[in-house]
Amino acid sequence: APAVLDEVNHDLDNTVFSYIPNTAEVAFYGMMEQIDDYLNERKKQRILEGEISQEELSKLLAVKARTEKIAVKDAKLRTFISPDNTRNELVSHVYDTTYGVLNKYTDSLVIIDDSIVRGTTLKNSIIRILDRLHPKKIIVVSSAPQIRYPDCYGIDMSRLKDFVAFKAAIELLEEAHLEHIIDDVYSLCKQDRKNPDAINHVKMIYEPFTDTQISKKISELLTPKEVNAEVTVIYQTIESLHIACPQHTGDWYFTGNYPTRGGNRVANRSFINYIDNNSDRAY
Repeated sequence: APAVLDEVNHDLDNTVFSYIPNTAEVAFYGMMEQIDDYLNERKKQRILEGEISQEELSKLLAVKARTEKIAVKDAKLRTFISPDNTRNELVSHVYDTTYGVLNKYTDSLVIIDDSIVRGTTLKNSIIRILDRLHPKKIIVVSSAPQIRYPDCYGIDMSRLKDFVAFKAAIELLEEAHLEHIIDDVYSLCKQDRKNPDAINHVKMIYEPFTDTQISKKISELLTPKEVNAEVTVIYQTIESLHIACPQHTGDWYFTGNYPTRGGNRVANRSFINYIDNNSDRAY
């Protein structure tokens, strides 16, 4: 919530909050609780300053965050598990948008998603759909941090090339002329291929950059050329995730800190597959 407030310059009069897809609803309620706490604190400070008329007090107490169901999804259709070649077309038919609730070219639109893994659906469909409402800015918020590493304990995410955070880091390395890091990681991964005590060498890909730098590059990668609104992507931080979910400490697909050595080997093998242009699963 603090990062979102900063992004809209604390201008809640010209900001609309929503969520997409339906699975992000719980995270949306949590975010809005924090926004409401901020508003209540702001109201309290104004009242404590004193010298406020009855009319001003009524206006102050009436201020609230603007929430709308901007995009409504047919719950019977699951786009995440659809094949890549049909997902984009499906999304264009699955979502209905709510027109008339945004002030065109004035309002910022904050949309929370439960996670942004590949970003394909966002770029090819959802951001285009939202841009038809003519917001000044589209802020896509991910309740999960940047997914940087493969998961081998249940969620079938094994190919690094699919992760938009990984693509962003690779582009940043190339722009900074740090391609030697890619070569170094590849060599280390191959050296440790049969080492049962291997560490996760893929972490080196992300180390030169801050989370903010990677998020900014992700924003560029996910913005279609024809979209008029400014697009910003904000990810949950690791620290804030642990505050939000104190009893659930598994964070290896964000941090690369796998609970088993097998996880490190999967990450390294996945990087080898990426460089070798091998689409096989890493486990």
